[in-house]
Amino acid sequence: MIDKYGRHVTYVRLSITDRCDFRCTYCMAEEMTFLPRQEVMSLEESLQVAQAFVSLGVSKLRLTGGEPLVRKNVMWLIERLGALPGLENLVLTTNGSQLDRFAAPLKAAGVKRLNISLDTLKAERFQAITRIGDLSKVLRGIEAATAAGFQRTKLNTVMMRGTNDDEFVDLVRFAVEHQLDISFIEEMPLGEIHGRSKTYISSEETREMIGRHYELIPSTESSGGPARYWRIPGSESRIGFISPHSHNFCDSCNRVRVTAKGELYPCLGQNDALSLLPVMRANGDEAALRQAIVDSMGIKPFGHDFTQQMNNPQVVRFMSMTGG
Repeated sequence: MIDKYGRHVTYVRLSITDRCDFRCTYCMAEEMTFLPRQEVMSLEESLQVAQAFVSLGVSKLRLTGGEPLVRKNVMWLIERLGALPGLENLVLTTNGSQLDRFAAPLKAAGVKRLNISLDTLKAERFQAITRIGDLSKVLRGIEAATAAGFQRTKLNTVMMRGTNDDEFVDLVRFAVEHQLDISFIEEMPLGEIHGRSKTYISSEETREMIGRHYELIPSTESSGGPARYWRIPGSESRIGFISPHSHNFCDSCNRVRVTAKGELYPCLGQNDALSLLPVMRANGDEAALRQAIVDSMGIKPFGHDFTQQMNNPQVVRFMSMTGG
């Protein structure tokens, strides 16, 4: 798949649920209204979408949510995706709360890597950010992932001034000690959440802060996503920065997102989407589904402008609705 700007789309982020067992303040409203079951793609439909993308040349598929591991019978889907011919890289983003029981089955099913959201190492602060989360469960999940044989597991930390900016060095230290990667993510203006302009921190500021404690060497490595990596001498850990505000990465964008209700968003920071669910449910025609996906390349914009949207977001859907 090639968009009108000549960019090859080889990476799909597929949400399989909008539900989550956390209520992170930057991702959801405290009182969320979730999709009715009939509006959510079935596991069979999720598999059909994945098969169509892979047949069109997609080599990397990331399962997201919400929290993907709260989806009933999720392993049915993951086992089939892991065996999908042509899919080189099946990965999963999770909050880690379910990994103590799912890490080993995920590894056996063919999941290559895990991204685990972790914004703080302080239990009370963790509960405040997630509203209902238990840090100890996530830490057990990280241990379970390592015990199951996962390598290059990556922590994802959303940077929030006045909330967790005093822990960035501690989080890097934790990653290094546990042989994990870590990416620091600039907060994105998705959903009507007030006060973001006051909590925003740039990647440069965080990198300078970490650089006062660790030597950071720029790296040309890529994990196939938007993170730009740095290395610490003597450590295998990669320190990444995802910078949709300060270092717009749209010129090399290779990905699209599919929501749990089958909406294909060619750009996270725009509202244009193409609904795949009616195509699948109309006649189950695989050729029609593939053509709809190809047609979506025509609405993939060159990029977004999150900086201008910080105080007045154009995208009012929450991150959990789009797919993390």
